[in-house]
Amino acid sequence: MVDSFLPSMRALVARRLSADSYSQGRIAALLGLTQASVSMYLTRDPKKHLGSLRELGVDRDEAERYAALLTEDLKKNPMYAVATLYSIWNGVIGAGRACGAHRQRSPLLAGCDVCMKVFGPERAHGETAIEQMESAVRMIESSAVFVRVMPEVSVNLAFAEEGASSAADVIAIPGRVVKVRGLARSFMRPEYGASTHLANVLLEVRRRFPGFGAAMNLRYDQRMGLVLKRMNAKQLSIGRSYPDASGDKVLAALKAVMSSAPEFDSVVDLGGAGLEPSLYVFADDAVDVARRALRIAQLYVKKA
Repeated sequence: MVDSFLPSMRALVARRLSADSYSQGRIAALLGLTQASVSMYLTRDPKKHLGSLRELGVDRDEAERYAALLTEDLKKNPMYAVATLYSIWNGVIGAGRACGAHRQRSPLLAGCDVCMKVFGPERAHGETAIEQMESAVRMIESSAVFVRVMPEVSVNLAFAEEGASSAADVIAIPGRVVKVRGLARSFMRPEYGASTHLANVLLEVRRRFPGFGAAMNLRYDQRMGLVLKRMNAKQLSIGRSYPDASGDKVLAALKAVMSSAPEFDSVVDLGGAGLEPSLYVFADDAVDVARRALRIAQLYVKKA
């Protein structure tokens, strides 16, 4: 993690932030590095870092997807990037993909399978809830049109069982659902605590409307606005400008308007500086929110 994975992902994220016109000083502050380290990352051939990730079982396309997710999370809140980074790493080691590189360095670990036992598919609790999430993910993965409503920051799905009180109690998709060859794909099993942003949005909405157990984020544009109107969706709009608050700007904006807002089943975030417009949809459970998202996708395509 410290010698190979972390520096390689930092390098890829630094390059993306630089391409987005972030100064080296600002990149250093976001990544917790010195400006000299950022300069080194930006001048070094990225093939070196991609090669290090390949040794850990992470190919180029996957590495670039992860870097894109981490970059967007850093822009929102560096704490989100930390949570995403560790979800990605846990998925890598839980699948045994880093075992070969680890055994080369430490031959005495030839028979070790601790990471797969601790972080692999056999972990987690509440299997019924996990299975429901997996059913919802399969629904959107099998759709030929769902990819059309996926935002650039990719999609996540959050499911909060009764009694959930923090993001650690909410089930989501580590690494999110991403676009692969024109389809939606999830590369990791749903797990508790895999989302911070969407989980907190869901929990905040549940405080006002306890019946909502699941949420999903989708793209938002003018065409999506027409779709929501056709569906008679009850919308709450935020964005364009956000409260001057540290942490999650979107969540702060939601808190500021929700207490006085009428009943809603969708939140439209119009976006702002550095934040992509987004749509958050809510439903009773994970399968219901997947059905609603697929209905939205079908109508969105018809509007094309």
